[in-house]
Amino acid sequence: MNRLRQQAWLFTGSLLVAFLLQMMPLPGAFEAFKPYWLGLMVIYWSLDAPERMGLGLAFALGLCGDLFVGELLGEQAMRLTVLAFIVLRFRSRLRFFPLGQQALAVLALLANDRIVALMIRGFSGEAMPPASFWIAPVTGTLAWPLLYVLLDNLRLRQRARE
Repeated sequence: MNRLRQQAWLFTGSLLVAFLLQMMPLPGAFEAFKPYWLGLMVIYWSLDAPERMGLGLAFALGLCGDLFVGELLGEQAMRLTVLAFIVLRFRSRLRFFPLGQQALAVLALLANDRIVALMIRGFSGEAMPPASFWIAPVTGTLAWPLLYVLLDNLRLRQRARE
């Protein structure tokens, strides 16, 4: 298999896994702790492969996420587009942060994502979510180093095979 095809498999596979993890049901008490997996993947691929992850793809992934999860159509599309824009805008700085600082930047990005979600839901007339709404960015921040190291190692192994 050639190099581009292998990279495409890793890219597509990681996004499919993110969709599956996003749709995975959890017991009611643990639902608030589920990280925004699709957002984490958009952050990772925007940092490490901006030629693959652009604003258009982030929007399309968000529309698919809206359809799969059953949320307000366009909510995740808007959230992921804003997330990808910020990451692509500050990519040159974020890439060279140590992993701990990168995790703090991811916390800020995921908190911003929650603010955008609140704005969208507010404009659509939904009630304010409970306080547990703000737990997911923290769990996403805790998952970020593991996700980053895992995907980075997979990409390094892929390059070593070439």
